[in-house]
Amino acid sequence: MIECRNLKKIYTNGDVETAALGGVSFRVEKGEFVSIIGPSGSGKSTLMHILGALDVPTSGQYFLDGKEVSQLNDDELSELRRERIGFVFQAFNLLPRTTVLRNVTLPLLYSKTSLKEREKKARQCLRYVGMEESKFYNMSNQLSGGQMQRVAIARSLINDPAIILADEPTGNLDTKTSQIVMKAFQELNHKGHTIILITHEPDIAKYAQRIISIRDGRIESDRRSS
Repeated sequence: MIECRNLKKIYTNGDVETAALGGVSFRVEKGEFVSIIGPSGSGKSTLMHILGALDVPTSGQYFLDGKEVSQLNDDELSELRRERIGFVFQAFNLLPRTTVLRNVTLPLLYSKTSLKEREKKARQCLRYVGMEESKFYNMSNQLSGGQMQRVAIARSLINDPAIILADEPTGNLDTKTSQIVMKAFQELNHKGHTIILITHEPDIAKYAQRIISIRDGRIESDRRSS
């Protein structure tokens, strides 16, 4: 499903060049749950932006479902992000004074899908992640952190993406709530979803089947989770 070949990313500021990625290569098969872990400045955020089609490498190749992403134009990248990648962020990125149901339908706002169909699909996604129906019409700012992250996960599923890309999804959560959210990701993976998780926390990384450690822009290890 995903193949990265010798990805390099160099940022230039005047005459100064900084190598964020120094040649990263790996594959992720359909249905895998992979954690990418590393300290601040390791290059994991840069790699996440490339995997999410939010940035392109300076050199190297990134393939998603056999298509070379680094060769796509802006419109094609936008379509790829909309239709093939589901994003879950640390800060949830929900509209605060908007209902849970409407937050989940937002990725479909500019599609040809009717409001009735959008809401039907949003309800299905919310049930899928274990969200109580009594919360569907609550404003998102009335929810707990764990509930908000479940809404964010449901939103990431609305377009039936090929891959779910989760960037530090437990960063704003306490330990107990983090465990609940990570078990939700495991359940999604058991149902066949491909998940790539970016984290700096070893305890969170262990929820995945496979852990790729990155440091100084290079892969340090790639192993099965114990």
